[in-house]
Amino acid sequence: MGRVTVRRPVRKLTEGGQTRRADLLAAEEPLELRVGGKALAVTMRTPGHDVELAHGFLLSEGVIASRDDVFTARYCDGVDDQGRNTYNVLDLALAAGVAPPETGVERNFYTTSSCGVCGKAALDAVKLKTRFAPGESTFAVSTEVLAGLPETLRKQQRVFASTGGLHAAGLFRADGSLLAVREDVGRHNAVDKVLGWALLEGRVPLSDCGLLVSGRASFELVQKAAMAGVPFLAAVSAPSSLAVELAEENGMTLVGFLRGTSMNLYTGDQRVLEPAAV
Repeated sequence: MGRVTVRRPVRKLTEGGQTRRADLLAAEEPLELRVGGKALAVTMRTPGHDVELAHGFLLSEGVIASRDDVFTARYCDGVDDQGRNTYNVLDLALAAGVAPPETGVERNFYTTSSCGVCGKAALDAVKLKTRFAPGESTFAVSTEVLAGLPETLRKQQRVFASTGGLHAAGLFRADGSLLAVREDVGRHNAVDKVLGWALLEGRVPLSDCGLLVSGRASFELVQKAAMAGVPFLAAVSAPSSLAVELAEENGMTLVGFLRGTSMNLYTGDQRVLEPAAV
């Protein structure tokens, strides 16, 4: 498995002078995902939890709906200049009866660490219809619980604590406890990893959970949450306009700028319980 962090020399300049030291950086490496031996996607990610990432990606793209839809997942041969396996090519075999993903000019699955929908030619090609119905969920969270979630998430961001260079995604219960947390240089990869974990644990659809992300709430993150049946998405930063529209279309709750007791409720505010309603 590739390294999660990498040490690099750095010259640090301050008002008091300069120093030379080793700096710890978050690793970023390409991962090629194949289905049935055919290349499907290349994403720049932080190595680790690759099988979860692959399952979460296929779930959020509507290819699979449960762990039983994947027969096997294995790394392919791929070596670096020193002959070591890079573990940067993962091939998944779908179970019998599961249709393979359709690829073509209209759907280009190349992604970067910052964008989960790059290359998809048009909005109609990007938007996907979920097999689940997040709008039907009765999941609700109090403002008190929401206020404590970012700090709870931060405490479990072990690699971020040493590098400052990773996004995080966490699944939370109504009482504020975290089911799982995953980190990655890419926001969408962190979400795919945590959704892949849920899929492999047999927890999808996630109608009884919320999803917390450490950055902004973009369109692709709302779509990934919807594809897993998540009714509640909270972000510590801003949402985009399309993210709000998509959340509303799916009957989801979208919370942005979650910072302590301050937060913005964009859609589905019936799932946010204020003190008088608790």
